Amino acid sequence: MAFAEQVLDNPISGERFIFHQTAADTGGKLLTFDLVLAPDGQVPGGHVHPVQQEYFQVLAGTMKFRKGRSTVIARTGDEVVVEPGSYHRFANAGTQPAVVRVQVQPALSMERLYETVVGLARDGRTTQTGMPKPLELALFMREFAQEVQAPLAPGLVRVATAPVAWLATRRGLQRRYPRLSVAPLLGPVRPGGGRAAATGPTPTRPLPTGRRAPQGRPGATRRPRTPTRGRDARGGVPGARRPASSWSSR
Repeated sequence: MAFAEQVLDNPISGERFIFHQTAADTGGKLLTFDLVLAPDGQVPGGHVHPVQQEYFQVLAGTMKFRKGRSTVIARTGDEVVVEPGSYHRFANAGTQPAVVRVQVQPALSMERLYETVVGLARDGRTTQTGMPKPLELALFMREFAQEVQAPLAPGLVRVATAPVAWLATRRGLQRRYPRLSVAPLLGPVRPGGGRAAATGPTPTRPLPTGRRAPQGRPGATRRPRTPTRGRDARGGVPGARRPASSWSSR
């Protein structure tokens, strides 16, 4: 699960993600992060977000955006908005690292998408451009169909890649996704994040003074015996006297 100030570095595409507001922080309404691109850095491929809007503000450097058939050169202070369903891609157009503030609305599972892409790149499961290899790409498009789609004929692409995704599943590649999206693997660990919730010691009742706990169960108390019907609490018949020897031994 992503968290604020988590950093992800993609060794293939030259992208660095620095999360500021996550889906957990905003109730799923917004994801905010800084994207740092090396001089030759770029998003691995053109794509479409079916239901999400992306807002870009260039904080440093020069960026080149492709929106549909238009090309936009954005410099420090410039803003670019990509509406849902719009084809786009972007790259660093300068000779210095570029820093871009990005906001995605709604957040959906974009954090996990970025974690997965970075994990695949680190595992050598992407091409030289940073795109997942065919089997991984089919699983990726199926896993994140709500967040990203192919720019052309997404329905046809989904049908065409279904057999490939099935083959990838048969080979067990889908088991990589829960592991790849674990934040400690891909970024700094949140202090105290290794302890699961509700793992504290189970409280026990204190023993009465002078009473010993039953052997084998430290701190446990013995449940008082309920008197049997027809007998008193001492185990005898109501009204009956105990043998004298029993009294004299106390």
